[in-house]
Amino acid sequence: MPAHSRFAAFYFIFTLAIAMVLRVMLLFPAMAEFNPDWIVLVLIYWCIAVPDRFGVFTAFWVGLLTDVLTGHLLGQYALIYSLICYLSIKEYRRLRQFPLPQQCLFIGFCLFCGQSLLFGMESMQAANRLPLSFWYPVFTGMLAWPLVFLMLRAIRVLARISG
Repeated sequence: MPAHSRFAAFYFIFTLAIAMVLRVMLLFPAMAEFNPDWIVLVLIYWCIAVPDRFGVFTAFWVGLLTDVLTGHLLGQYALIYSLICYLSIKEYRRLRQFPLPQQCLFIGFCLFCGQSLLFGMESMQAANRLPLSFWYPVFTGMLAWPLVFLMLRAIRVLARISG
């Protein structure tokens, strides 16, 4: 194993741990409904950056951990994260060439697919109507993507993790 990739797993776990902390910790409690899914943004980045090391199986386990962490139906986020990572890995060559605004559109599509699956699963569990604020994380995730992308790219370059 090359010297530059010895600690790659540490950086993967560290960035996912930070995303999980951001997921459960609300920076501004009044704006809780705008909190994007930080975990899926980090998963998408690593799937685009190093698709040979970070894949659907990893996303599945991170999803199971997220289900336990948030108290949702077991397997709910595992399915969503696996699907989103599959889409990201399938399109990673194109996504690397896209400028950030165009990547934001793809991220928005992935987040919309994830929220739609979440909406379907929540609707099956209870016959309640979800408010419009249910869809806010899609838009805030699109807006947060450039920040997440640039920060994780800086970490990847400093850690010399090659894709």
